[in-house]
Amino acid sequence: MTTLSCFDLGERMLGVVEARDALLTLVAGRLAAEKVPLARAHGRVLAEAVEAPFDVPGHTNSAMDGVALNWSTEDPGEVFLQVGEALAGQPFQGRLGDGECIAITTGAPLPPGADTVVMLEQLERDGDRVRVTRADRVKQGQNVRQAGEDLRAGQVAIAAGRRLEAAALGLLASLGQAEVRVRRRPRVAVFSTGDEVTAPGEARAQAAIYDANRYSLMGLLQEHGAEVIDLGIVADDTDALVEQLADAARTADLVVSSGGVSVGQADHTREAVERLGRLTLWRIAMRPGRPMACGVIGPDETPLLGLPGNPVACMVTCLVFVVPMLAALEGRSPTQPRWKAVAGSAFRSRVGRTDYSRGVFHCDADGTLRVVNTGNQGSGILSSMVSANCLVEIPEDTDSASIDDIVMVLPLFRFS
Repeated sequence: MTTLSCFDLGERMLGVVEARDALLTLVAGRLAAEKVPLARAHGRVLAEAVEAPFDVPGHTNSAMDGVALNWSTEDPGEVFLQVGEALAGQPFQGRLGDGECIAITTGAPLPPGADTVVMLEQLERDGDRVRVTRADRVKQGQNVRQAGEDLRAGQVAIAAGRRLEAAALGLLASLGQAEVRVRRRPRVAVFSTGDEVTAPGEARAQAAIYDANRYSLMGLLQEHGAEVIDLGIVADDTDALVEQLADAARTADLVVSSGGVSVGQADHTREAVERLGRLTLWRIAMRPGRPMACGVIGPDETPLLGLPGNPVACMVTCLVFVVPMLAALEGRSPTQPRWKAVAGSAFRSRVGRTDYSRGVFHCDADGTLRVVNTGNQGSGILSSMVSANCLVEIPEDTDSASIDDIVMVLPLFRFS
């Protein structure tokens, strides 16, 4: 049975942390694991740790093309006799004696008796005799990758809960992993409400608005690993909403709507949800995004969040509340990354609420992270979200941030 702590909060003004913690109780269980081919694992979350089945590298090898030799004697000299070669995949068979060397390519195993590789640019050849130039620059052990210096057999290579990006896929492939166990993607049903909301591409009546929120939400959810179920636009009709919500509760792990959650607008939403489960309306001490609905629907008590209708408020509340829920479903930490930055412009706020301003951060010539706002911070100005690469969080105990103050920034995901 789901813990319905969000209903114990009543309809008083809630802090951001309090609201987020309550929502996380609705998704306390992790999604099931499934095995997928490595080629389809990009962006998925690892369900169990992967241990190295062998040392990486598996053998001591050369880090560059050159000659392998023994530089450990007290006076190794400058001229060596080349007695063979080692190629990647074709090791030299034998042991090097003092004063001997072999030609070696990058990745080829070092033979017994060799401890150092000298690059080609430091060599002069005369038949099978090789002279090392600038011998004073040679250091014993240089240009050698030791067996197991990356990973030892049995060592955890990638921990559970890690989202698999390009480097992680490469590491898994280097360990011979053809498939991996990952969490199932969270399925999130998304819909918009309101008779004034019109789908892009359709004729727009004089008082209508195009449905920006649904597309912003679908994009955000996909960026954070969700599988989106697009329910479209639901009219302000209770029966239609009940039918749509009942379908969503059967197929989704989470249902997210936009619009119709402020006082006086939520009659249809409240009635529809309460036919299928429970709903509470919240006022959250934040800007933008004060009104929000929290509920559960269907026999499995699928969580439902009703986000504000203003475009920026809809995106901000999704980032602050929905994204941590997705992380919890995937077995990741719901704590979002935050960086400290120096304010390059003033940020307006008010004690008693958490403010999220749209910002642009950059590193200056000294390497200091600085952030400025994107201008007008109205909750309906969606172009300011396009300009932003972060949200600037001004906590509820702070009345404003001035130029040169230290502020916290929440980086936004962006395709490069």
